[in-house]
Amino acid sequence: MKRLLWIGCLSYFLIGLAHVVLGSVLPVLLEHYGREYSEGGTLIFTQFAGFLAGVLVSPILNKRFGKRGGLLIAVGLLCVAELAYMLLPPWEWLYPIATCAGFGFGMIEAVIGTIIIAAITEKTAVAMSRLEVFFGVGAMVMPLIASGLITQGWWRFSFLVISLFSLVTFLFWSKSSFGQVDDVLKKPAGTRGEATQDSEVRKPFPYPGKSLWLLLLFILFFFIYVGTEMSLANFMPAILIEKFGMKEAGAALSVTCFWIAMSVGRIFAGVIAERIHYRVYVLSSCVVTLILLAIFPMTRGVGSAFIVILLLGLFMSGIFSIALVFASKMLAGSEESTPSVLIASGGVGGALIPLFIGWSMDHLQVNQTSWMLALFTLLMVLISFAAFQIQRKQGIRQEQRTVQAGS
Repeated sequence: MKRLLWIGCLSYFLIGLAHVVLGSVLPVLLEHYGREYSEGGTLIFTQFAGFLAGVLVSPILNKRFGKRGGLLIAVGLLCVAELAYMLLPPWEWLYPIATCAGFGFGMIEAVIGTIIIAAITEKTAVAMSRLEVFFGVGAMVMPLIASGLITQGWWRFSFLVISLFSLVTFLFWSKSSFGQVDDVLKKPAGTRGEATQDSEVRKPFPYPGKSLWLLLLFILFFFIYVGTEMSLANFMPAILIEKFGMKEAGAALSVTCFWIAMSVGRIFAGVIAERIHYRVYVLSSCVVTLILLAIFPMTRGVGSAFIVILLLGLFMSGIFSIALVFASKMLAGSEESTPSVLIASGGVGGALIPLFIGWSMDHLQVNQTSWMLALFTLLMVLISFAAFQIQRKQGIRQEQRTVQAGS
């Protein structure tokens, strides 16, 4: 099981690299092709569309080829796409390449999450938070690698770095043995060989009755959370420049501080969540995040603003991974589809909410934009409180049934 987790961490490190490489080299890429930033934005959005497709299609490919087969397809596709990026083909070819790259790392993220949640039944939150740590490390390391290569005029080899990591990951997944988990990885999902006493007769739709409403709540939660996180990561420097008149280099450090705090927080998030319960962790993290985002517009100095940013990184660090485990546990029996659906909804939020925040930066005052982020977080608090109450009532009913059965 440790081998499975560490190869999963390598895979998340890979998708952390892949998520940010295009943005890291975008200025020199556009200069090479003689294109405008609007066309670069279209290219990034195309990669996002591929990511969304990869997340949504992953359950279908898992059913056809098994989880290991699906992963090998995704990692292989990412490897080839990044290699194609490095060759600098005609600009028009970059759009299908971006789609393939996004599809690859989107599917990897969805499948790994599904495997870990299904295979590691004890301390699942610890395992998921460890994956998120490696994702954050990859997202921090890639800009540093790209910066060094750009300085030397070798920026195109940034894509080769990811292609090589993809090749290593492909070899690990194809050659490694994981004991009892091997059967689960090899067999196509939904085959008779996988049937258990509880799932001999599977319903075609895994969210009957009230489960559908609970799923919709979590979809909205992930949409808002990822959109808020991406807005902070993308617009924090601009907010600091507008608010305090900082220089660009100093303001850019805010994103570095945010991701460092996120990575450190993820080291401890799983352990804390296991001790205080998932629902308590998610609700309390959302409440503290709301308080910090409400304080931020009232900060009067750069130092206090950076303290708030560091605390935001710490308290937001585990929300995504712990909420993913929390939702999968509450929607028992739908582990094959729930992670993919929620990751996809987060991806949509990560694309749409930053567009709205960008509009507000152009048309509203900077503090009004900050208050909008706090308003989004308020919705997260309300949703997490509703989920908290639902699971608490489920626990009470379960205890009553246990007592009745014992008597």
